[in-house]
Amino acid sequence: MDGALEAELDGLFAARDRADMAPTITALLGVLRRHPGNPRVLYEVGGAHDTAGREEEAAGYYEQALAAGLSGDVLRRCCLQYGSTLRNLGRTEESLAVFARARQDFPGSVSLGVFEALTLHAAGRADRALAGLLFLVAEHVDSPELQRYVPAIRGNAEYLVSLDEKPPH
Repeated sequence: MDGALEAELDGLFAARDRADMAPTITALLGVLRRHPGNPRVLYEVGGAHDTAGREEEAAGYYEQALAAGLSGDVLRRCCLQYGSTLRNLGRTEESLAVFARARQDFPGSVSLGVFEALTLHAAGRADRALAGLLFLVAEHVDSPELQRYVPAIRGNAEYLVSLDEKPPH
């Protein structure tokens, strides 16, 4: 993507008013008319709809952006937002599938792990959700107070995972 387009998108994002996304959506749709099929533009249009609470529209733009070939950090952000949007729409199994694929591509992403945990919780898998968060704490929270307990935190997370894997009675 050319630098001018990227700067324009970044400027629109920085100037947005979360309480009134209509001007941002209008501006982004204008950019999309000039750059149809551009994955980053599609992603940003989806994000603007998402922020406006228009999740159905957002999901469609995210799907188009993913199909158009996003890469790098924008791909990670799109997967996170798309997975979260699917959760908000009650499409938890689809959301979990998006997060599973994204976590393979971005295994060290803390933000993906947090939002995946929200979807796991929404899917009624509270043990797995809490386990995921505990693993994130053990791996990414650098606190001298916690360091001595990392093995116990991991052990508790593994136990919670084992509860999630048991077949229902």
